[in-house]
Amino acid sequence: IVEGPSETAQVSFRDGKLAYAQIGQEDSRLATILHKANKLTAGQFKTIQQRAGNFSDKELGLLLINAGYVTQADILDNLQQYFTEVVRRLFTWVEGLFHFDIETLPPAERINVRLDLENLIIEGSRALREWEQLQDEIPSLDMALKFADRPGANLRKVSLSVEEWRVVSYVNPRNTIHQIASATKMNDLEIRRIIYGLLQAGLVEIIRPVGASLPPPVHVFPTEDKDEQKSLVNRLINRIRSL
Repeated sequence: IVEGPSETAQVSFRDGKLAYAQIGQEDSRLATILHKANKLTAGQFKTIQQRAGNFSDKELGLLLINAGYVTQADILDNLQQYFTEVVRRLFTWVEGLFHFDIETLPPAERINVRLDLENLIIEGSRALREWEQLQDEIPSLDMALKFADRPGANLRKVSLSVEEWRVVSYVNPRNTIHQIASATKMNDLEIRRIIYGLLQAGLVEIIRPVGASLPPPVHVFPTEDKDEQKSLVNRLINRIRSL
């Protein structure tokens, strides 16, 4: 069980392999995963919700295979991709609590997979190195941002992602980076990643805040120590390695 600032995740292992993963109350039912992966049409998904809404994932999977909608490989491949993405998202959580409970098993009605952990360990180690670099570049989220004064720093001539535009819309000497993260619902790693890109592009500069105009985050874990902040990812990686 991994408790983040606003969500709780469950990750289950079996025989040294990843079996199941879920974050919070996110809809991780088989039909939803297959629909998002374009394995089920909108019409098929709606019909399943209406007629098989009470089926377990195991029952639904068998029904879909027998009806010719998907193959067993389709189901297992898409579940593996979804569970892998959940673990990747956990690697972006730089604050939280990690509990290992050998008695906690995946929900009985859900389909388990057997996913090798080597690639997840590599990705987790890469995420940890990225976090350390970003924290060195942007050590404090209590600083503010302002648009760069240098010639040629014109946002209209730059192609930004949706997430970057969301951050840019709050750039103001009165708004701390922490407040921008709260307003855009980004965690510490995500906001640092976006701001690092804007800094490298020469579009913004880090300054001391003039004041505050946005509400502070509702809930954060009280730690400013770098080793503590990266320990969640470390513990998760070490736990996976020990399986």
